[in-house]
Amino acid sequence: MSLQLLDYLFTIVHLLIIGANLFAWIWPKTRKIHLYIVAITLFCWLILGIWYGIGYCPVTDWQWEVKTKLGETNLPSSFVKYYLDKISGKDIPDTTVDFITLISFLAAIICSIKINFFNKRQTN
Repeated sequence: MSLQLLDYLFTIVHLLIIGANLFAWIWPKTRKIHLYIVAITLFCWLILGIWYGIGYCPVTDWQWEVKTKLGETNLPSSFVKYYLDKISGKDIPDTTVDFITLISFLAAIICSIKINFFNKRQTN
């Protein structure tokens, strides 16, 4: 498999994970899986983060290996920052991206918990 194809596939995987983390709580059929997805994400960010740095994502690690082999340099620690910078054409501060990521993620978790555990009558 070519490195360009692998990079493209990692981007798709990243976008699917981000989309699932933020929006999978919305649809009844994906609400339970959302809890697992956010739990895995939290595990990576916090538990693996003990050894690799808080916010660690193995998919980012693997994709950055590919991008490095493709000749990209100065990669940020966050795929979200990389992609936001790419689509905006700006160098958004790391702290801003991290704050937006965290707030969005926490909002999705709160919505998921509310809909999965406190709105049982409405979802079944």
